[in-house]
Amino acid sequence: MTKNPTNQSTSANPHHFVQEAPVTGVPINPQYPQQNYTQPPRNVPWSTGLCDCCSDLPSCCLTCWCPCITFGQIAEIVDHGSTSCGVSGALYALIGILTGCPCIYSCFYRSRMRSEYMLEDRPCNDCCLHFCCEACALCQEYRELKNRGFDMSLGWHGNMARQQNQGLQMPSAPVMESDMKR
Repeated sequence: MTKNPTNQSTSANPHHFVQEAPVTGVPINPQYPQQNYTQPPRNVPWSTGLCDCCSDLPSCCLTCWCPCITFGQIAEIVDHGSTSCGVSGALYALIGILTGCPCIYSCFYRSRMRSEYMLEDRPCNDCCLHFCCEACALCQEYRELKNRGFDMSLGWHGNMARQQNQGLQMPSAPVMESDMKR
């Protein structure tokens, strides 16, 4: 042990102190080479499979008999309310009537939805999926938005209002005593 000028004993030799790296928020491990911590996050899987249509029978039936309504509801949420369900659904129906292939419109909304929620591009790319199985793709998108907490019947603005109302707590009334006291 050595004595320092203030007469306190120290157990370590001052020449053996290790200088610590500055704190940067990135873990540093000297055993492994420097890693790239700025990689973009990986895409997440869909909450339901493409062929899980029977897990939500009402939306499956709606999509089979009137896909323009299902698409309109999806488009309104994906567009953040900039287009209404009615306008998107009518445009989808018009493209379907004129071309017989409304998937040329709906596949772009799947791509936008995937990029917004960082969803995997599976089992194939969006246009191919909508071309081969339009109803299954629309049902999967509908279920994904529903599983993320959207009430599809409310539309974008209704969901935002509901979310704001849930965040605000109603003030409680003050507690009143029943007996008079002096």
